[in-house]
Amino acid sequence: MTPRDAVSGNKRKSADYNKGKTSKKPKFEKRPLPPPVESEDVSDAASFEDFSDDQDDGGALLRKHKFQKNGKPNSDDKTADGKVFERGQNSRESHIKQKQLALERRNHKPLADESHRTKKIWERLRRKSHVPKEERDKLVEELFTIITGRIKEFALKHDTVRVVQTAIKYSTVERRKMIARELQGSYPQLAESKYAKFLIGKLIVGGDKEKDSEIRDLIVPEFYGKVRKLINHPEASWIMDDIYRGIASKEQKAILLREWYGPEFAIFRTEGEGFPTAELSKILGEEPSKRAIIMRYLSDMTNQLIQKKMTGFTMLHDAMLQYFLNTQPGSEEAKAYAEMIKEDEGGDLLKNMAFTNSGAHLVSLLLAYGSAKDRKMILKTYKDTFQLMSTDPNAHIIILTAYDVIDDTVLTSKSIFPELLGKNEENEVNNLVVLSNDPHARLTIRYLFEGASKSLFDLAHTSDLNILGDIWEIRKTTSKKDPEIRRKELVAALSPTILSAIESAPTDLISTSFGCQMVGQALLSAVGDKAAALAAIASTAAGDPALSGDVMEPAEGAWEADAEKPVVHISRTAHGGRMFKTLIAGGHFDKAAGQIKPVGPPLNFANILYPVLKDHVVSWATGPSSFVVLGLLEAEDFSHADELKKILKKDKKLLEKAATEETAEQKAQREAAETNGEAEKPAKKGKKAALKKNKPVGNFGSKLVLEKLKK
Repeated sequence: MTPRDAVSGNKRKSADYNKGKTSKKPKFEKRPLPPPVESEDVSDAASFEDFSDDQDDGGALLRKHKFQKNGKPNSDDKTADGKVFERGQNSRESHIKQKQLALERRNHKPLADESHRTKKIWERLRRKSHVPKEERDKLVEELFTIITGRIKEFALKHDTVRVVQTAIKYSTVERRKMIARELQGSYPQLAESKYAKFLIGKLIVGGDKEKDSEIRDLIVPEFYGKVRKLINHPEASWIMDDIYRGIASKEQKAILLREWYGPEFAIFRTEGEGFPTAELSKILGEEPSKRAIIMRYLSDMTNQLIQKKMTGFTMLHDAMLQYFLNTQPGSEEAKAYAEMIKEDEGGDLLKNMAFTNSGAHLVSLLLAYGSAKDRKMILKTYKDTFQLMSTDPNAHIIILTAYDVIDDTVLTSKSIFPELLGKNEENEVNNLVVLSNDPHARLTIRYLFEGASKSLFDLAHTSDLNILGDIWEIRKTTSKKDPEIRRKELVAALSPTILSAIESAPTDLISTSFGCQMVGQALLSAVGDKAAALAAIASTAAGDPALSGDVMEPAEGAWEADAEKPVVHISRTAHGGRMFKTLIAGGHFDKAAGQIKPVGPPLNFANILYPVLKDHVVSWATGPSSFVVLGLLEAEDFSHADELKKILKKDKKLLEKAATEETAEQKAQREAAETNGEAEKPAKKGKKAALKKNKPVGNFGSKLVLEKLKK
């Protein structure tokens, strides 16, 4: 072979060594099946001895078992469903034998009969609507007769713990205490159980806290020293947090939270030595040398739960706030902790934190101390959640903080306002009605218009003012934009939506006290053309206030849903009268200056309202909203003062009558006092008693209107 042939090779046919052979397997004839053997019907009760292998003797034909090399029977010895039975057994016999064995094992267990009976009782009691009260009472008595003295044994079994829960459901206070005492010593064990943890929930949730203080004091101390173990347990963690959040006293909460600061706080407690404090700043102030150890231990515990995605615990958020409050702002320690919170995948931690008191406080601090990038990331995390947050007693403070610290007002308005108010006109009106009347959500709208006023932040929202006070101090160093400029830019972004909603559905918005307050503040402080909105609000004053007593037909333009039923005339409500009076004045009363501080440009609402109520102005002047007419007479920009005076003078007698006779409200108060016997009580001494005895009678607004007419 030449070298070239060695490289390229010649294409020669190789020898065919398989010539004459085929790849197919040889065919064999199938062995015919044996002919069927006729046999008599055999009942299931027949025994194995009744049959014979000898076909000649009339016995059934039995096939020989073929075994594999490993000694196991071949697949041919199995039934159609793959089951293998002992010789002489069919599926029914095997099933009966298995049931008998299971029953024997169950009967050998302790409390077998009692457990069986209690389950029957539970099965009946759980269908409450189908059981008459007399029968239910008898079953409950029988149930307590069986389980009393053995409640712990029933509670620690997965199939009978539901029986104890039913007993708690139908128990009296004394029986609840009896159950709690019998379970004493086993609560941590029950909390770790997949089923028994609900039993603890039944004990701590049901009933009055004051009456069940004995039960609380039995349960809570058993968790002392076990917080770290149980808060990491997949079952016990939720019960642990429910106990901390729901029933523990302030002292018990402090003891439980202190265990987050180190093992020594779990072992050594200060019970009986004064009220323990869970404020980390006080603990570090007393022992500053232990700061590094405590902060490291606290950081490890919180990080452990965050990594496990167990971030919904109130106790966790309380501990996290304590850690952050005791770091130096801007330090590496504070930055690292903030990064740990922000790096949580999916933002579940931030979302869960928003709905607890400490968590919302911590998020507000993160917004205040964070950079522009951090603030944008936090807003993005709460996308599609702002409406829910606005109605929450804790989460709404995060929205207020975002208003106060984020310099990019375009980002704030685009992220928050569309979610709060909706993206179309119908949703805007409905959402604004809900937000205006919700005790928490109303702050997220009115805060931009009126600031931190006392009328907005009542006693229930004192904690909001405390947090905002801290935020205002922090933003001096972390925010660049002037607070007033920031507020005005947000008001300008919010105003078109608010004014459009007022124009579309004025009757719905002013149907409540909170709604009237929102409308009044919006019309005073909003930016843009307010003429249509002011006209819409004025139209709600149409109609005769005296028609059918305090009820009138809906004003023109009211929604069809409202037109189906009569509504109280706006002049008959205290909040309606106050709103009209404020709008006529064109501003709020400034206590420092001692006069009304008008807004600019002026509303000129007096001239808009007067044509609407002109025909019934006397009814207004003698009714609950008489101060509205007085406001018209006092308004400097009112163009029809002389005409109004002439109308009132014609019916001067009605005004005098209203000014001297007791009003419906005064009459109701007098009758109530007489019914309660206050009129018969001896008069008290002093100036207050004299004022109470000489209560003014008559419509005070009508009196002032008469004085104006005399001038």
